[in-house]
Amino acid sequence: MRVFLAGATGAIGRRLVPLLLADGHRVTGMVRSHERAEPVRALGAEPAIADALDADAVRAAVQAAQPEAVIHELTSLPRRIDPRKLERDFALNDRLRSEGTRHLVEAAQAAGASRIVAQSIAFAYAPGPPGTVHTERDPLFLQAPAPFARSVRAVHDLERAVTAAGGLVLRYGYFYGPGTAISRRGSMGEDVARRRLPIVGAGRGVWSFIHIDDAATATAAALGRGGPGAYNIVDDEPAPVSQWLPAFADCVGAPRPLRVPAFLARPFAGSYGVTIMTRAQGAANELAKRELGWQPRHRSWREGFRSALG
Repeated sequence: MRVFLAGATGAIGRRLVPLLLADGHRVTGMVRSHERAEPVRALGAEPAIADALDADAVRAAVQAAQPEAVIHELTSLPRRIDPRKLERDFALNDRLRSEGTRHLVEAAQAAGASRIVAQSIAFAYAPGPPGTVHTERDPLFLQAPAPFARSVRAVHDLERAVTAAGGLVLRYGYFYGPGTAISRRGSMGEDVARRRLPIVGAGRGVWSFIHIDDAATATAAALGRGGPGAYNIVDDEPAPVSQWLPAFADCVGAPRPLRVPAFLARPFAGSYGVTIMTRAQGAANELAKRELGWQPRHRSWREGFRSALG
C-alpha cells in the first residue's frame, strides 16, 4: 500500500515509518521544509515538502504521491507548554487541526485515497460525573471555557472533516516514552526532577496514557481494520495524578512531588493546569481493541514507566 504520512518527523511519525515499511508499505513523509527532508530519508521514506496551511502545496504533494492511504500526524507544539499561556502555545497546532486537516482531507479525496487516519486526543471529552471513564460515544467539551475552548473546537473540526470523508480518528491518550514530554529527558521529566511538577490538591484528576510505540502500532492497525469513526488509543489503566505522578518521579530518580493546594497552584499553573490535575477524566479502549484488532504492549503505565520511559 502507498501511504502518505503528514507529520513524518514528529514523535509518533518517527516510530510509525519503520512499522509501515516493515509491513511492506511504500511511505511518503510530508514535512514543512527541505531541512526536514533528510531525516525522512534516513527513516527510509520518500520526503514531500509542503506547508500544511498551503492548500495548493498539500494537494500537489499528495497528488504526486498517489497514495492509497493518508495518515495525519501533524502537530506543532513547543517543547515545554505553559498552561497559563495555552492559547498562545497551541495557536499553530489548532490551525493544523482545523485548516491543515481540511487541506489534507481534500487532497486525499482528490488523489483517490481510500483510507484516511488522523490523530486526535482522548482528553477533550465533556466532563461527566465523578469517576467517569469516557467512551467514544461521549461528547467533546465544546462548551469548554478559555483557554481550552479554541483547542476543543479545533479537535472537533478535525474529527468532523475526517469522519465525513469516511476516515478514522485516533484519540490518543497522553504520550509517554522516548521523544515525548513524559520521559527521562522530556520536559515533564526535567520538571519533576526539579520538583516543579507538584500534585495539586488531592490529585484526583485522572489521566489515560499510551506509550508512543503503542500509539504507532494502533495507527498501523487502523490502515487495515475499523470502520469510520473515533477510537480511544489508551492503555488499560486510567490513573489519578496522586498515583501516577509519584510513580513517574520514582522511575526517573526524582524526589517525591510536593503537594500544593489548588488556590496556590492557580497563579503558576493557570486554570487549565489546575483542572487537569484535579478534575480530568480518563478514557476506555475497548472499541479500539475490538474493531482494530489492537492490544497495547504496555497495558499499564505502571509497567511502561518502569521499563520503557526512554
